[in-house]
Amino acid sequence: MSDSEGWRIVVSRKAEKSLRRLPRDLLDRIAKAIDSLAVEPRPPGCKQLVGGAFYRLRIGDWRIIYAIKDDRLIVLIVNVAPRGSAFQES
Repeated sequence: MSDSEGWRIVVSRKAEKSLRRLPRDLLDRIAKAIDSLAVEPRPPGCKQLVGGAFYRLRIGDWRIIYAIKDDRLIVLIVNVAPRGSAFQES
């Protein structure tokens, strides 16, 4: 994941572990979406979750759960999971 556009992407261990298990084609789609967050951390289609601390981005049946640290220009990827289990222990 890149940080060339101003925002730095930080991937948690949990999300990194999930990403390593994905098939290559799905990993490519999700990696592209994560990289795009370095340009626009609140893209069209993202949703701020209840409580306001996290955002969700849909990629097909998968979800990227992340936090935005505006003061430090960091997007923290917390979890990458299929729809049904994305919100457990985020």
